[in-house]
Amino acid sequence: MTTTETTATQLPVLVARKLVPTPGVVAPLEVGRPKSLRAIEAALEGEMRVLVVPQHDPEENDPGPGELHDVGVTAEVTQDTKHGSNHRTVVLKYLERQRVEAFEDNEPYLVARVQPLASVVPSDPELAEEMVSSIKRLMISILTESADNPEQVKREIRDMEDPDDLVDLAIAHLDVPREEQLRLLTESDVMNRLGTVLPALERYGEVLQVKSDIRDELIGEMSGVHREKVLRDRMRSIKEELGEQDEDTEIDEYLERIAESKMPDDVRQVAKKQVARMRMTGSSSPEYNVARTYLEWLLDLPWNVYTDDTIDVPAARSILDHDHAGLDRVKKRIVEFIAVRKLAPQRKGPILCLVGPPGVGKTSLGKSVATALGRKYVRVSLGGLRDESEIRGHRRTYIGALPGRIIGGLKKAGSMNPVFVLDEIDKMATGIRGDPASALLEALDPEQNREFVDHYLEVPVDLSQIMFITTANEADPIPPALMDRLEIIRIPGYTEAEKLEIAREYIVPKQMREHGLEPEQLSIDDDAIRTVITNYTQEAGVRNLERELAAVCRQAAVKVASSEGDMLTVGGSDLEEILGPKRHFSEVAQSNAQVGVATALAWTPTGGDLLFVETRLMPGKGELKLTGHVGDVMSESTQASLSYLRSNAHRFGVDPTQVTSSDIHVHVPAGAIPKDGPSAGLAMTVALVSLLSRKPVRPDVAITGEITLRGTVLAVGGIKEKVLAAHRGDAATVVLPERNRKDLEEVPREILDDLEIHCVKRVDEAITIATGIEFDAQAVPPGMVAPKDGGPDIRPPSPS
Repeated sequence: MTTTETTATQLPVLVARKLVPTPGVVAPLEVGRPKSLRAIEAALEGEMRVLVVPQHDPEENDPGPGELHDVGVTAEVTQDTKHGSNHRTVVLKYLERQRVEAFEDNEPYLVARVQPLASVVPSDPELAEEMVSSIKRLMISILTESADNPEQVKREIRDMEDPDDLVDLAIAHLDVPREEQLRLLTESDVMNRLGTVLPALERYGEVLQVKSDIRDELIGEMSGVHREKVLRDRMRSIKEELGEQDEDTEIDEYLERIAESKMPDDVRQVAKKQVARMRMTGSSSPEYNVARTYLEWLLDLPWNVYTDDTIDVPAARSILDHDHAGLDRVKKRIVEFIAVRKLAPQRKGPILCLVGPPGVGKTSLGKSVATALGRKYVRVSLGGLRDESEIRGHRRTYIGALPGRIIGGLKKAGSMNPVFVLDEIDKMATGIRGDPASALLEALDPEQNREFVDHYLEVPVDLSQIMFITTANEADPIPPALMDRLEIIRIPGYTEAEKLEIAREYIVPKQMREHGLEPEQLSIDDDAIRTVITNYTQEAGVRNLERELAAVCRQAAVKVASSEGDMLTVGGSDLEEILGPKRHFSEVAQSNAQVGVATALAWTPTGGDLLFVETRLMPGKGELKLTGHVGDVMSESTQASLSYLRSNAHRFGVDPTQVTSSDIHVHVPAGAIPKDGPSAGLAMTVALVSLLSRKPVRPDVAITGEITLRGTVLAVGGIKEKVLAAHRGDAATVVLPERNRKDLEEVPREILDDLEIHCVKRVDEAITIATGIEFDAQAVPPGMVAPKDGGPDIRPPSPS
C-alpha cells in the first residue's frame, strides 16, 4: 500500500553536481552554473523554493533532463549571498522528497513537474518497529555525546514517529558514500531504508566507542596540564603552517566584545560559557564552529539598544496623511498610540491587526508608522509558513540551526523597539513540523513577551517594546487564541474618489519617475484616470490601477523616445488605443427591468461585489432547484424565501397554486465562484415575488439583508463594501436592513449623496421598493374566510 498522491506542482530545478540532498538539513550550497543561477533567481522572485536534483555523472558540466535522477528534494532558500554575476552562496533548508513526473522546460532554466514521493508501508510492522527502536537507541547514543541538553535530544528522538524522518536524521550524521546516499534518496520502501541505515549506525557507534576508549586512555596517561600544553603547541604549529589566526587571539576578541556588549548579566554568563567551551574544544572541532555561530548571534543582537520615539502628534498625523489617502480609522488609532506614548512612556506596545482586501496599503502603512515614530522598520512575510521553527528557531542539535524570524528581525533592525510588520498572518498553515500560529502566541502577548525564548538562543529576549503590526486579508483563518491577542482594525476598499486622489498624487508621479518621464512630457487627465478605475480595473485596492497606469507611461515613453512630439496628453478617449478595449462594464447600468431577476450585494475578501439572482418557473411538482456553486447557508436562505412567499402569496396578489404546481429554478451566475452566506435572502425573496407576480424588478436597485420566516429583515456585515460596490455598479437605489443604518456612518458622504438609501424592517417594504407590489395585510387566501369579531386567525369555511 502507498500513500495517497497529491496534485503535481512545478518547481525550478537546481542541479546538484556531487551533493545528495537530505530532508531536514539546513546547509549552504555554492552555485555557479548559469542555469542553476537562473533557477535560484526564479525561486527568489517566487515562492523561495527549488527542487534540488542530483546528476548521474558529477563530471558533466551541463547535464540535460535525461542525465538527472528522477527523485529530488524541495528546498527553501533561507539566505542568499551574491559574489559577482556568476557565483552565489545560498543557504537551503531541505524539506521533503519529490518524484519528478516530467521536466517541463529546459530554458532559461530547468523546470520539473513533481509530486511527493509515496512511501511503501512496511509489510512487517513488528520488524519495522524493532528496527526503528534500534536506530533511535543508536542515534541517542551518538548525539547526546556532544549535545548541550542530552535529555532534550533524547526526548526529541523518541518523539519522532515517521521512520523516513528518522532515516534522514541518521543520514545527516553518517559518512555515507554518494552511491549509498542516492539509493536511500530514491528508495520508497521504508523497510529497505531502515535496513540500510541500521548497519551503518552500528559501525559508526563502534568507531565512536573506540575513539572514546583511546581518549580515556590518553587522559589517564598524562596529566591535565601536560596534555593541554602538548595539544596547544601542536595546534599552534599547525596554524603557523596554514597562516591562520591563533585561536587564543580570537577568543580574547570575543571576551572583549562580551564585556563591551549591553547584554543582560544572565545572557553574558551564557556567552562566557560558550567561550570557555570554544577554548576547550579547539578550532578544529565541529563544536567550535557551532559555538562560534551561536556566540555571533548573541553578540549581534541589539541588547538594551532603543531608538528614541518622535512624540509629535501633529507631525505624525501629517506623515500618515502624506503617505496614505483614506484609512482614517487606522490613522486615528496610530495617532492615539503616539499620544498615549507621550503621556505614558512605559506602557506596553499594542498588537494591531490590519484586516482588509489586497492592495489597500496595509503593509506600506507599517513603514509610515515607523517613519512617524522615528523607529526602525522590519517586515517578515508569514504567507505559506508551515514550520514552527521559522518563528521560534531551530534547536542547536540540528545541523545548520538558526534562530527564528523574530530574532532575525531584531538583528536586522539594530534596536529592540522597531515597528515589526508580520505580513499575511492569515496565510500560515499547520504542517508536520508544528503550528506557527501557536508559536506566535507568546511573542504577541504583551503579558508574556518580555521573556520570549527562542529555541536556538535559549535565553530570554524582551519583545515588550516592539510595536507589532500584523496584516491579513481575512480574519476568519486566524486561530481564536491568536485573534484574542490582536486588536483588529478593518480596512475597507477605496472609493473612486480616493483612488483618483491616490493615482493623481502618488501613482502617476511614481510611474513617471520610474519610466524616465518629466512632467512636461506626459499629462494624464482626471477623466483618463476615472476611466481606468471604472473600465479597466475592478478591485478594492490600487495595485491593478498602478499596473494599468504603468502601461500608459510605457506607451508615452515609446513616443517620447521616438521624438513623436514634445508633450503627450492622455484623455479618457485615448485609452482604448493604449490599453485595448474596455474590460469591465456596469452590470446594473446595462440591465433592463426583467421579471424574476434581482440584484444582490455581496462581500468578498477583495471588497464588495454585485450578484444577480435569476429565477425561472417551469411545469413541475413544486420542487426548488438551486445552482451557481452556492453553499449550505445560502441554500437555506433560498428555502426560507420560498416558504415566506408561499405563506404570504395572497398578500402579494400571487396565486399560491403556482408554487405547488411548478418547479422553481434559482440561479446565481458566475458558477465557478463559491458563494455562501444569508445576506442574499432578501434579494432572492424579491426575485421570487417578481417571478410569480410577473412584475419586473427595477434594474437600478441593489439589495442586501437576511430574512426570517416572519418577514423580518436582519442585519448583515460588510455594509461599507457593499454600498461602494453598488456605487461602482451605477445602482441608483440601495436597500439595506434597518439594523445596519448605523453602519452607513463609515460610508463617505459623497457616495451617500449619489445614492438613494432605504433601510427596511420587513420584507414587504423591500418588495414594494423594488417591484412596486403593495403588501395587503388583510388579504384572505382562496378557500379561507376572515375571522369574525376580531378573531385570532384565518380559518377554513364551516361545512354546509
